[in-house]
Amino acid sequence: MLPANLLADLQEAFPPDRFYTDPVDCYTYAYDNSRKIFPPDAVLFPLTTQEVQHIVSLCNQYRIPLIPRGRGTGTAGGSLPEFGGIALSMERMLNIISIDPANRVVVAEPGVLNQSVQDAAKPHGFFWPPDPSSALFSSIGGNIATSAGGPHAVKYGTTREHVLGLKAVTGAGDFITTGCYTTKGVVGYDLTRLLIGSEGTLAVITEATLKLTALPGVIAGITAHFRDLPSCTSAIVKIMSLPQLPSALEFLDSGSLNLIRGRYPDMLPSDTHAMLMIEVDGSNNDISDAITAILGACQADELILASQVENTTALWKARKALSPLLREIAPRKINEDVVVPVTALPEFLSGLTRLSAQYRLSNVNFGHAGNGNIHVNLLINPDDPDEVARAEQCLNKIFDLVINLRGTLSGEHGIGSEKRAFVTKEVDGATLDLMKNIKRLFDPNNILNPGKLFP
Repeated sequence: MLPANLLADLQEAFPPDRFYTDPVDCYTYAYDNSRKIFPPDAVLFPLTTQEVQHIVSLCNQYRIPLIPRGRGTGTAGGSLPEFGGIALSMERMLNIISIDPANRVVVAEPGVLNQSVQDAAKPHGFFWPPDPSSALFSSIGGNIATSAGGPHAVKYGTTREHVLGLKAVTGAGDFITTGCYTTKGVVGYDLTRLLIGSEGTLAVITEATLKLTALPGVIAGITAHFRDLPSCTSAIVKIMSLPQLPSALEFLDSGSLNLIRGRYPDMLPSDTHAMLMIEVDGSNNDISDAITAILGACQADELILASQVENTTALWKARKALSPLLREIAPRKINEDVVVPVTALPEFLSGLTRLSAQYRLSNVNFGHAGNGNIHVNLLINPDDPDEVARAEQCLNKIFDLVINLRGTLSGEHGIGSEKRAFVTKEVDGATLDLMKNIKRLFDPNNILNPGKLFP
């Protein structure tokens, strides 16, 4: 329940269509893709940086939690109002402020959809490389909050590599400008990269200067089908050792392939138990050399078929159907986007097979193999306490395996609330204390997205 004086202040500053207090209206902002539900006491829709500053100032005055939110497509619970308070929806800050092809820059507000940036950049021959599976629906503010990646991060990198500067309001209410308009700039600390991936715990982003990349001239796809997992993982390591870097390298295990067969029965050979979806881009000469090299790296005794694919659109349609298909077959999936060094993938995937068998759990794995970023999906029945307990034990062991292989607990989904209990597996005490001190400096009253990231 919000204090009466705060309600009066907000009602004076915002019209009813941009200030929700009815629980029915607020419920839409109570959840994200983690499937957890925490209703906010109110929802605000700012349109300007000045309005954001005013909201932050009031929340500091009344010590009310303020939870920045994009489109709610995150899977780690990063935008959940766990302690009530106000959900700050940035979805109406929709202006693409400028497009500057000569400098390869677009400046946009945080509510602009990823796809809208692509549509605006394409006529000029450019694109913005971050391509999460939610690109049609997710906002650039949300992409920045988690440093979103996607299939093409293997060649182009994640959001962190494609943001030049930000404008934001800190948890203390200060307006700050980070980074610069140029691709070179070393004045002061790199606060831009600090804010990227901070999940709304330090500041509310109100404007982003994005670095564009030229669209490739030619795109080609390759699929490789294997009878067993070891042959497939060996091919991944060989491909990533080549000088010809693929623009995407996706891995699917037997569980993933069975899901696709259920939806697209004629797409896959019946004896395929592991598969790679590979994309290469560049000039005609680049494509030809890359296809030859990658097909050579896929050769193995257990290779069934490796061939070029004419229709890459169909290829990605099948890949992006996996997450919705998982939701159809499992009452709940524990989805973790862990990352290990590419050379450790054979050991990691073998370990996943062993652990899922040990804890008697259904497990489906797929992901961005070129980065070593695997989406581990434990499929459980939440109404079975024994299975839930086994899944928690298994997940703990999976995270231990990741850390032992010099990996990281999240590649693109973030920590949010779902992984915060495990952060100390990766971050030592002194480093964690420094992070907490940074949080206090930006947000002294702990109003911005409280409880996230830290155990």
